[in-house]
Amino acid sequence: MAKGLDDRSRDKDGQIRHKRRDTHVSTLREIYGPRFGNGIRGDAELGTLLDRAGVDTLDEYLRKSDN
Repeated sequence: MAKGLDDRSRDKDGQIRHKRRDTHVSTLREIYGPRFGNGIRGDAELGTLLDRAGVDTLDEYLRKSDN
């Protein structure tokens, strides 16, 4: 996997696949650790977390947060 992809992978056309907004926070905690999305339930969706944080993408959230 290429460095800097944050556990994402590339489609056959080279496009980086992004996490879907309906991915559960608990699933992302398996990747980013138990503190990911601190203060939000594990069954909440990524889209909810992003909306509450005021960002559009997981990458923006990771840069903004202290996770």
